Amino acid sequence: MAVTAGSDPPLEAGTGQLLAHLRSVLPGLAGALRQVGNVILEDPAWASRATIVELGERSGTSPATVTRFCRSLGLSGYTELRVGIATDIGRADQAGWEVGIGADVLPTDPLDRVLRTLLAVDLQAMHETAAGLDLRVVETVIGALVAARRIDLYGVGHSATVLEDMQMRLHRIGIASWTWSDVHAGLMSAAQLGPGDVAIALSHSGRSTETVDMLAQAKASGATTVAITNFSTSPIAEIAEHLLCTSVRETSYRSAEMSARHSQFLVLDLLYLAVAQRTHERATEPWTRAAEAVAPHRAPYETRARRDAETPETTRGGAR
Repeated sequence: MAVTAGSDPPLEAGTGQLLAHLRSVLPGLAGALRQVGNVILEDPAWASRATIVELGERSGTSPATVTRFCRSLGLSGYTELRVGIATDIGRADQAGWEVGIGADVLPTDPLDRVLRTLLAVDLQAMHETAAGLDLRVVETVIGALVAARRIDLYGVGHSATVLEDMQMRLHRIGIASWTWSDVHAGLMSAAQLGPGDVAIALSHSGRSTETVDMLAQAKASGATTVAITNFSTSPIAEIAEHLLCTSVRETSYRSAEMSARHSQFLVLDLLYLAVAQRTHERATEPWTRAAEAVAPHRAPYETRARRDAETPETTRGGAR
């Protein structure tokens, strides 16, 4: 999902993005509303058939609370909620995905099922991330990146590793960018930014205090700020001018941050490729220079058949 920070567009019934949106906003919901959301995510199939009274009872709340929950998601009422859940389930069934917490790896699973589950979970996350992106917001971010004097990238842990790849690609097309994972170094860099610069912060949870602090400093310095996170109500979402949300669920043996990498790369790849498109003329020269610089460090490609054909008989099979 991609929105300008501070705006949370209402969902529309039948868009097939209700459960992804719910996972994104769930941590920011009040206690009783969060209870309703948790029950839905635990068993979406049951929730799609349940009455408003049954959902209230299972969540330990009331029909009035369920109604408030619907409105907090931008829905007109309970009927629209059920339609949205059923649409998500149908979409997942058609794609061969499992909905809810069932798509997981168990200790006794054979390797082929582990592979299928891994592929299904990651593909679903990428499809839901792509479906939730507001391309108007993405275009705004791309325009800022193209015009930027410099770009700061903030993240810690797994996020920093993902951002290092983005930095390398931007440098290859001649765009000045730096990745900061140490909060002291990042804060010093953020303090040097100003209008016309861009700061991108990556945090799956949106609650990494170092990343939040670095982005806050960049905003105070006048830079355009962008956050990429899985949770649209997280602290980092409150700071950023532009918000790009992934849609990822944690599975066993992989933390949420690890599960998020493919969807994070998808968002960053989109930004990079669009920037490369729009800077094609000026990017061609640095791209070529970079390729020429690393070319001598790559061994020539040779097939075994070609090596054998060029190797004397005495060295290949021994003296005869």
